[in-house]
Amino acid sequence: MRHTVSMFVVLSLIWLLNSGFFTGLHLSLGLLSVVLVVWVAYRMDVVDHESAPVHLTLRLPSYYAWLMKELVLSNIDVTKRIWLGKKSISPSMAVLPLSQRTDMGRVIYANSITLTPGTVAIDLNSDTVVVHSLTAGGIEDLRSGEMDRRVSRLEKQK
Repeated sequence: MRHTVSMFVVLSLIWLLNSGFFTGLHLSLGLLSVVLVVWVAYRMDVVDHESAPVHLTLRLPSYYAWLMKELVLSNIDVTKRIWLGKKSISPSMAVLPLSQRTDMGRVIYANSITLTPGTVAIDLNSDTVVVHSLTAGGIEDLRSGEMDRRVSRLEKQK
């Protein structure tokens, strides 16, 4: 039930933030659309801990802040390498182990790798991820395990 309620709250907030209209008609139509979507999702039995990850709510802001910092630093690095030319690029691929226990954790890790400029998660398995990087240093950063630890901490349920 808490997943259904959280889905309702999140969809309502998204609707309110995106619509920008606060008249009675718009609010009632927005409420009707959110209720309809939540009802259909409930009837389809797709409302669970993955579709409405309530357990991530408190840890997500700090992870997003860290990821944004990494995105900015990676953007600067990629821009620098573009300016320096081909000699500064050393494309590399590696198979990295995964410590995440859930499918959601593995997907968050692979997506975080892909979001970071200069790296792409190519293949994701239950215990490894294949990564391509613009430089060997990008692979070494991932091998240090900081992103892996942060995603594992994010997925950990209390």
